[in-house]
Amino acid sequence: MDADARHRTGDSGAVQDPARLGALRGGCQVSAVTSTARRRVRSVGWHVGALALLAVILYPVVWVIGASFKPGDKIVGSLQLLPTDPITDNYRRLSEGIADIPITSFFYNSLIIAVGSVVGVLFSCSLAAYAFARIRFAGRNLLFSVMIATLLLPFQVLIIPQYVLFQKLELINTFVPLLLGKYLAVDAFFVFLLMQFMRNLPKELDEAARIDGCGHLRIYWNIVLPLCRPALITSAIFSFIWSWNDFIGPLLYLNTQDKYTVSLALKMFIDQDTVADYGGMVAMSLVALAPVLLFFLAFQRYLVEGAATSGLKG
Repeated sequence: MDADARHRTGDSGAVQDPARLGALRGGCQVSAVTSTARRRVRSVGWHVGALALLAVILYPVVWVIGASFKPGDKIVGSLQLLPTDPITDNYRRLSEGIADIPITSFFYNSLIIAVGSVVGVLFSCSLAAYAFARIRFAGRNLLFSVMIATLLLPFQVLIIPQYVLFQKLELINTFVPLLLGKYLAVDAFFVFLLMQFMRNLPKELDEAARIDGCGHLRIYWNIVLPLCRPALITSAIFSFIWSWNDFIGPLLYLNTQDKYTVSLALKMFIDQDTVADYGGMVAMSLVALAPVLLFFLAFQRYLVEGAATSGLKG
């Protein structure tokens, strides 16, 4: 009985020892405070690093905006972000045109090529992607491998053969060399992007459509194509931006200034025989960004959705 009493007393003393409980609680509190402090330090460090990276990325953009309001002789060699005495002469000269050609002509030419490229890519590449993704035919894997291999082929290798071909067809100084390939599904990147999206669509949709008497064209147009809207818009955005910013293609095939695109018009500000107009060139660069920026902002949510759902599963 004394042993039981001592045992109960010992247990009670071990549980109710205030000094020991205080030490345990104090240690837990110190550990919690230390963990919270570490998380705050990591969070502050992450935000500081992100802001520093953002500043590095935005610095050229802010510099270009500020340089468009500077005189041409104060642009080169100056790292000053904002001008002390801003001017609007650079934009006024743009309204007067370049070499007696209104800048609207350059934008019109670029818009024809960019919109034509988007239409051609969406039409031809979606058809090729549907054939690779939904139709079984002899040599499909071989043709797909050849198509993917073209991604590894440098563009510079094709410049001379393509130029000779279009010269013999008397298509130089026209928009045809810049648009013809878009309607022949030669952009393997877009074919692959759309094909990966179509492969993830349920095959039961095709089977149900065939039971209702639909052929491949009907299935492609009424079933597959509407479901591929995110991938189609992603392809349209990339195609528009790449065609709008293209410099080598128009430089090779366009000879007269009235057919120049915006990218070639920027080159006209730098003349070896006269003083280069850097102010007008910077202002033109900012104006040229407006269509691309508006096009991107209008469809950016589809760009993220299309990129997230294409190419992840095969």
